[in-house]
Amino acid sequence: MVSDADKPETAKRGQYATLLDPALWAHIDRVNAWCPPGMDLPLDKQRAVYDAMCRAFHAGYPAGVEASDGTVAAGDQMIPIRRHQLAGKAPQAMVVYYHGGGFVLGGLDSHDDICAEICAGTGFAVLSADYRLAPEHLHPAAFDDALAVFERAASTSGLPIVLCGESAGGNLAAGVAHAARRRPHPAIGQVLIYPELGGDKSAGSYVEHAEAPLLTLSDIEFYRQVRSGKAQSPDDPTFSPLRDTDFSGLPPTVIVSAQCDPLSSDGEAYRDRILAAGGRAWWYEEQRLVHSFLRARKTVPRAGEAFTRIVAAIATLGKGEWL
Repeated sequence: MVSDADKPETAKRGQYATLLDPALWAHIDRVNAWCPPGMDLPLDKQRAVYDAMCRAFHAGYPAGVEASDGTVAAGDQMIPIRRHQLAGKAPQAMVVYYHGGGFVLGGLDSHDDICAEICAGTGFAVLSADYRLAPEHLHPAAFDDALAVFERAASTSGLPIVLCGESAGGNLAAGVAHAARRRPHPAIGQVLIYPELGGDKSAGSYVEHAEAPLLTLSDIEFYRQVRSGKAQSPDDPTFSPLRDTDFSGLPPTVIVSAQCDPLSSDGEAYRDRILAAGGRAWWYEEQRLVHSFLRARKTVPRAGEAFTRIVAAIATLGKGEWL
């Protein structure tokens, strides 16, 4: 008799074969069917495949959520935005949301249902930003767009704002929080979901989970290289928020990481820097989950429970309360 541990598929999955639930493996296999590891396609085809996958995973809108599209002018740029809001209800706060995708993929549609569910779960308006993507637009293009959308929302909405982003979007949310903290309308809080913050690639989860499902260390290195120009300084806090030398004055911050993700240590390090500077921060490492688990929230109970906690954290910070 051949045991599970001796089966070829189980062996290929390594340390994650039994660490991750079968439901999560089913999700991972579904994602990999769309985007196989090591897939080498021209960028336009990569984006087409990713967009098609996002449409296939789209869970629809909760009842009562409406969306409208617009633009924010920033210099000679017109940045597309989408606003989700509950019909007939005035929001108490606004979430400015930055999508993931390694600074290379994604847009208003790729995380549209996630934004709609955050809106329904909090009652807040959710404004998502379609920032410019690399490599056509190198850093600081995405950061500049992210900051411009936040500043327009902060100056015109009249609402307290919670910054939120996942993966690459978590990087942008943190960068905006740092840049805007001493301006007239700073964010009231930030919630960063498995963010890439420019941590030490030679230690912690970068080593322990270098070959994790759905995101590897080599993937992270690729995305960082694609985003940066030849003259990019790794110490630029708008590129790598963990490289900032000043963590004072930041809003209350919640960071949610996945245990089986090379980026998990970034969340822990970021929390520690804020606490050391006298701020308020909480870091949660969601056990037995992988990077981009939000897309599994409907089919994997662990992911759904983590998403519920994320929405609750956004709601709490948006009301000016602390966890």
